[in-house]
Amino acid sequence: MNNTKVLNINGRTYAWPKQPVVVVCIDGSQPEYIEEAVASGQMPFMKEILSRGADLRGDCVVPSFTNPNNLSIVTGVPPKVHGISGNFFLDPETGEEVMMNDPKLLRTGTIFQAFHDAGAKIAIITAKDKLRRLLGHGLDFTSGRAICFSSEKADETTMAEHGIENAQAMVGRDIPDVYSAELSEFIFDAGVKLMDSMRPDIMYLSTTDYIQHKHAPGTPVANKFYAMMDSYWSQLDAQGAVLGLTADHGMNAKFNDAGEPDVIYLQNVLDDKLGTGTARVILPITDPYVVHHGALGSFATAYLEDGSDAPSVVRQLEAIDGIEAAYTNEEGCARYELPNDRMGDIIVVSTTNKVIGTSPDRHDLSQLKEPLRSHGGACDQQIPVVLSRPIKGVAADRRIRNFDVFDLALNHIEWGVTQE
Repeated sequence: MNNTKVLNINGRTYAWPKQPVVVVCIDGSQPEYIEEAVASGQMPFMKEILSRGADLRGDCVVPSFTNPNNLSIVTGVPPKVHGISGNFFLDPETGEEVMMNDPKLLRTGTIFQAFHDAGAKIAIITAKDKLRRLLGHGLDFTSGRAICFSSEKADETTMAEHGIENAQAMVGRDIPDVYSAELSEFIFDAGVKLMDSMRPDIMYLSTTDYIQHKHAPGTPVANKFYAMMDSYWSQLDAQGAVLGLTADHGMNAKFNDAGEPDVIYLQNVLDDKLGTGTARVILPITDPYVVHHGALGSFATAYLEDGSDAPSVVRQLEAIDGIEAAYTNEEGCARYELPNDRMGDIIVVSTTNKVIGTSPDRHDLSQLKEPLRSHGGACDQQIPVVLSRPIKGVAADRRIRNFDVFDLALNHIEWGVTQE
């Protein structure tokens, strides 16, 4: 059906898939996780596809957080176009700090919506329910051609809202704890089952970075997690799917020699420099899953009082040890392709092993059981882009972004090459 059709979506063209295409967003996965697990012999399928497919390195968008990157991947464009600038932002219409999980904040449609409107079957499974409504925006779940649910709430699904009644029963697993590797395994088990029963044209699977926040590349727990994913990817490949694997962001150690989070408390810094209450720091990493990161990441934005000299503030911040760069709104949004109206007057990124907080009393770090690993800055930007088939027609000097994965999987795959 429609196998010669080409769709124009957000200024890019996408060919109709000749076989099911499965794109996986491995939350928090810098390339070293895969490299270490392959080297230790725990990802035999990945070792195979690295030899016969495409093994690329790419950049995620900054801020290197979950929501802006997942939405970039599924729209094919940066945040300045789709509008999702973080997990959390200051709503300029209300002055309230809110989660960026409402589809009304999206400024463009998704690849899924366009293909669904053209007749394709779409399946989307995400670990955390915070992403579900954004990813499934615009799909008609009563059509029989669209399914979108989270493993976090798979026991609450309905045909009207998710395209499937009681997805938990279909998978046959208990609902996993939100802070577990099993939350991601549930996704892949469901994906394999849906590939058998529904055979979607396009499937999107988005995991949680619980493991990566706690365990460095090459550690036994990390390798076990990647071995689990490898086994399911092998099954999807055997079902005839083409795989495109990428990540929403990398992950780095963010602690000092004592093993404590290495934090620049930016609200305190600005209060000292400008006067208490004259600046308001917003941390776009903020989400309900504080056990992961304590709301500490390597990116922040701040709103200044009217009439403040933003360039002067930027120069003062750049002189602080641990701050990699500071920008005015105009400079930072141009540098990172962000929507100006959803960022503050200044934008700040920290160095690789530092994180940015507001003030100590606003961060509950009591639930961090291991030394902090987190993300958010340009230092956490490198991610893998792996295709299970060879690709063609990609310029050697092209900068690859994670939001190019659907372009690569739909437009550049050598379809005649099949798995052995």
